[in-house]
Amino acid sequence: MKILCVLLPHFPLRCEMLRHPELSNRQAAIVRPKDTAGSQKILLDYSPGLDGIQRDMPLQQALSRHGNIDLVQADVPYYWTVFNELLDGLENISPLVEAMELGCAYLSVDGLQLIYPNNKALVNAVRNVIPASYNVQIGIAEGKFPACLAALNSPPGGYQILTDDIGTFLKDMSSDVLPVSLKNRGKLHNFGLHTLGQVAVLPIGPLQAQFGLEGKQIWELARGCDDTPLHPRFMKETIEESTSLLSVTTSVEAIIASMEYLLSRAFVRIAVRGMGIRSLTIWTCSWSAEHWEHNIRFKEPAMDTAAAISRIKHSLESFPQPGPVEQLGIKVTLLGCCSGKQKNLFPEIRATDHLMEDIKQLDLRLGSPQVYKVKEIEPWSRIPERRYALVPLSR
Repeated sequence: MKILCVLLPHFPLRCEMLRHPELSNRQAAIVRPKDTAGSQKILLDYSPGLDGIQRDMPLQQALSRHGNIDLVQADVPYYWTVFNELLDGLENISPLVEAMELGCAYLSVDGLQLIYPNNKALVNAVRNVIPASYNVQIGIAEGKFPACLAALNSPPGGYQILTDDIGTFLKDMSSDVLPVSLKNRGKLHNFGLHTLGQVAVLPIGPLQAQFGLEGKQIWELARGCDDTPLHPRFMKETIEESTSLLSVTTSVEAIIASMEYLLSRAFVRIAVRGMGIRSLTIWTCSWSAEHWEHNIRFKEPAMDTAAAISRIKHSLESFPQPGPVEQLGIKVTLLGCCSGKQKNLFPEIRATDHLMEDIKQLDLRLGSPQVYKVKEIEPWSRIPERRYALVPLSR
């Protein structure tokens, strides 16, 4: 498959410069929490020219090399909002567009020859969609990884096309370009494998022995072979509501009250269609611009505010905020219809049904099965442990 890669270097930093132009004259790093606990920060992006640091590096390690850089808290939802607007424009060129990550997109260009007679016309169409301030780089090749490397090494204001001799093009490139974990990239350097050419001449066996499942991927990519299929994004309906608080707060009750207000506004928009919420994302932004978000899925669609607010309350209580909250919002990502159920005539059976429903909600709330039953599996087995098994009662 012929792929065109659109690469926007330092895209999160460019987004921040749109909001804060003063960052263009300073050295800055955009940081985000490594996990939901938020105790450790890692780099999401940084200013060009800062040697010795790279993406996903721990903040402490980056500060040890450049202690005078300005730190900016990542606003990932804002970056994706800007990026999705650019992807909407790219879909006017090709219907098959994949958003690999922030600042990197792939387009399938097979079959576009009738619209764009040559590669130059296709590249010009892409450049007309992307504002010049993003310094877009474009590469075309067979496969996503070679196309990405072609874009990464394209001349300023131009583009690069890889044809048959991909091995020669890749052999002198650093092994840091491989899309594997930071740990494994460091491991490659420890073994003296600093370039893709050094990796490509090795047999596949030792790489698999040292790197496990990623060993085969490393070996194939170093040879320029990437048959990963394109996963085009699909349009889905989302409903978003947000608000800014009059004053920052750390009160969970105040946050829940605001969430309940936003939910009521969302239900006004979907209630007329007789649908409920099946998937929901809640987010908050602290006064220091630290972002927090959590995804909630409902086994049965929440048809009103009361049914959804209990799950939101549990999420807010279970996952503390990174700081005093200044802004908050919700995003409904999936809607659903409530399935009709006829209740049993016999009260003892209805009581059992109610109990099973409570168990399902408990499993969903805690994220794993909590109540089990003993089920006969292999009663003929001579090993006692194989005769029975514990299975979730709610399944």
